[in-house]
Amino acid sequence: MQVPTAEDLKQKRLELGLTQSALAKRAGVSQPLIARIENNGVDPRLSTVSKIVQAFDDFKKEKHIQVKDIITHPVVHVKPTDTADFAINIMNEHGFSQLPVIEYGIPVGSLSEGSIVKAVSEKKQISNMRVSDLMEESFPTVPLTTPILTVSHLLERSPAVLVLEKGLVIGVVTKSNIIKSIE
Repeated sequence: MQVPTAEDLKQKRLELGLTQSALAKRAGVSQPLIARIENNGVDPRLSTVSKIVQAFDDFKKEKHIQVKDIITHPVVHVKPTDTADFAINIMNEHGFSQLPVIEYGIPVGSLSEGSIVKAVSEKKQISNMRVSDLMEESFPTVPLTTPILTVSHLLERSPAVLVLEKGLVIGVVTKSNIIKSIE
């Protein structure tokens, strides 16, 4: 095995489009150490070089995994015209804290435990309500070929990402799907 030079490491980082900070985080080292290695300011340990090379390999694998490789389908969902009681039963049955609201295959909103609890705290009669009375904005949507890395960033701000094909929902990706893909 030939140990990569400082220039090799820098070139590989740039080819992959990683910043020094992003590489450092992935490799479990500091950004200043990456900068010193790339500028030949330090001769890194073999274990450090190994961590950096492993970070490159992991990043390349992540870039090639797409939504179609980790999607869950069919999507458990409710319609805007469903009763709140029906939606709550589905959430309880599946252990979900939120559900997409879909009408004719098109995402129109979402329903969360938070919106239900808010309605209860406002002393609203949940049993008389429809999902449309409680729903919030829809989850983000992506096509099947979206890289897993893009979806990971969306999941930092949303509990789920819906997957569309020809404008219709065909699946869902959650944080659980991402974690399972790492194994």
